[in-house]
Amino acid sequence: MAELDARFVKAENYVNRELSWLDFDYRILEEARDKTIPLFERLKFLSITASNLDEFFMVRVASLKDMVHAGYSKPDIAGMRPMEQLEAIGAKTHNLVEVQYSTYNRSLLPTLKQNGLRIVTRHEDLTETQGRYADQYFKENVFPVLTPMAVDSSRPFPLVHNKSLNIAALLKKKEGDDELDFAIVRVPAVLSRIVELPSEGEDRVVILLEEIIERNIQSLFLNYNIITAHPFRIMRNADLTIDEEEAEDLLKEIQRQLKKRQWGEAIRLEIEDNADKRVLKRLKKELNVHSADIFAISGPLDLTFLMKMYSLEGFEHLKAPQYIPQPNPALMNEDDIFTNIQKGDILLHHPYESFNPVVNFIKTAARDPKVLAIKQTLYRVSGNSPIIAALAEAADNGKQVSVLVELKARFDEENNINWAKMLEKAGCHVIYGLVGLKTHSKITLVVRREEDGIRRYVHLGTGNYNDSTAKLYTDCGLLTCHPQIGEDATAVFNMLSGYSEPLNWNQLAVAPIWLRKRFMRMIQRETGYAQKGRTARIIAKVNSLCDRDLIGALYEASCAGVKIDLIVRGICCLKAGVPGLSENISVRSIVGDFLEHSRIFYFENDGAPEFYMGSADWMPRNLDRRVEILFPILDEELRKKAMHILEVQLHDNLKAHVLGADGIYQKIDRRGKPSVGAQDTFCQEAVKTVKDIREGLDPVNTRVFIPVESQV
Repeated sequence: MAELDARFVKAENYVNRELSWLDFDYRILEEARDKTIPLFERLKFLSITASNLDEFFMVRVASLKDMVHAGYSKPDIAGMRPMEQLEAIGAKTHNLVEVQYSTYNRSLLPTLKQNGLRIVTRHEDLTETQGRYADQYFKENVFPVLTPMAVDSSRPFPLVHNKSLNIAALLKKKEGDDELDFAIVRVPAVLSRIVELPSEGEDRVVILLEEIIERNIQSLFLNYNIITAHPFRIMRNADLTIDEEEAEDLLKEIQRQLKKRQWGEAIRLEIEDNADKRVLKRLKKELNVHSADIFAISGPLDLTFLMKMYSLEGFEHLKAPQYIPQPNPALMNEDDIFTNIQKGDILLHHPYESFNPVVNFIKTAARDPKVLAIKQTLYRVSGNSPIIAALAEAADNGKQVSVLVELKARFDEENNINWAKMLEKAGCHVIYGLVGLKTHSKITLVVRREEDGIRRYVHLGTGNYNDSTAKLYTDCGLLTCHPQIGEDATAVFNMLSGYSEPLNWNQLAVAPIWLRKRFMRMIQRETGYAQKGRTARIIAKVNSLCDRDLIGALYEASCAGVKIDLIVRGICCLKAGVPGLSENISVRSIVGDFLEHSRIFYFENDGAPEFYMGSADWMPRNLDRRVEILFPILDEELRKKAMHILEVQLHDNLKAHVLGADGIYQKIDRRGKPSVGAQDTFCQEAVKTVKDIREGLDPVNTRVFIPVESQV
């Protein structure tokens, strides 16, 4: 690989990763503020911003605090030291939270009320009838579950669990001196936080559980007067620190570390904005939280409850119609999955097309007497996974089943430990991943004995083997029995389960050893073509872009005249449209009903285009510290389908935010232009294709997308 010119790797040409991520959360928040979106969908988007922010603090902010504690002061690619990043993050997150609650209080609450749903914000505002109901509900359902925790000389300050909602109270004995006592009541997560109250009109009325507890808190401290009580919530450092070289048993070590999440350093305190200063002072001291990490909240803490609010029945008219994933056209026949794959490669586009073929692929393999072995990597799976059940059944049927379960998949560690144990009991050979690396690749290999010998069937994907999230995330998958891909798949599993490292690959490119070089080589190849005046173009769709060397190579390609279109959902450390640096680079982020998750790459290659898909984003962790797979799309019709996906996304003017040279993302001004929404388009095309096939019509292979407003 050619060395990059120094001007392309200057810190001033890069955006800080964490601040870019916060920009992404702002884009989601913009959807919550968009009055053209159905009301309950707006609730969902606001809930997502709160959930995202929780994880951001538990992992990214926690990591920066660890760096500061350790005295680490090396600047990031944008030239910012850890303490500078924390200061910038603090200012930006406080503003983000202000906008969240402004959206909730000034826009969503009044609009919900106008549409027949009132959320009681203060228990003092209950009518007499509602008050009696709330008190009875507390007595029968809540009181038996609560454990009031007094804090005094004999009872130390209790463990406040990560993300738990609590009420802090100041108490004074009814008979005795004027000394104030302190107590904490945890709001039980086992009970619904949303409680519906009797309605005295046509409207529905709900109240949050913490308001009912606060209303009845006196019954928990009978010998005291309640001076004041306030809900609060904390975030703790939840990033696991595991020395895999020293860990004798990785599974046991991760189980031990999971318990520590509840004890991690408190890095954020949320408390209602009118909290008594004495309560705040006590919490600040006991939790050792800095003033900059305290968020005074003007409304209910933890807005993730809005996702539960979305599930309330009776408000379907305020929600977007639920989309049902469609069958893949290549599988709409009576042939089994293996016969269909033999006819030619099959490209799946989820959730527009159903994830069922992937589940069916493994289920059929588990029961097929010709199948000898099934090998699969699992990163995140659903709670009641049919894929896990199929693998266990395959082992029970005497097939050789090897499964790599990635125990280090963040926040899915406990779930994956349980699956790993279950698969082992079923007789599967379970691998826990490679030391020092996460296995993030999505690959399944089925080895089948057929009349003409052994044939290998492979599924490769951009997303997880999770049948639940496959309805919510946009991903692509390839089903193939291409001999060279089959050989490469075997090499991947030999590498994962043993010490075999292939000298070269036929079709796949695998991280952490080969993938970075492959991407750099392809980008620099386009640069070379442009310099010679030949055809050069790059289109890349990823979730995140923050790798300095790749960004530097893209800058170099732009300066050489390569047209580069980037579709980056979240973090983007590249500056777009900057004269003399990136004027040939466009960046867009699409935030819609589905989470954009597929990774798709197009390289013009002087008129001989190459298409790739894979599990890796353009981030150092994906290229250097994970096992990732990039796979080619070789079939000509499937290449047209891949290009169509990219073209529609590049024409989206409904949900796309475009990054300007000023570093600000803006929605496209579409006045006088027909609206094009990529996700809507793909849904409508999938439905139409299936309808055409069922009516005996030939579906159009090369799709021509129609503006959303013009579609039936």
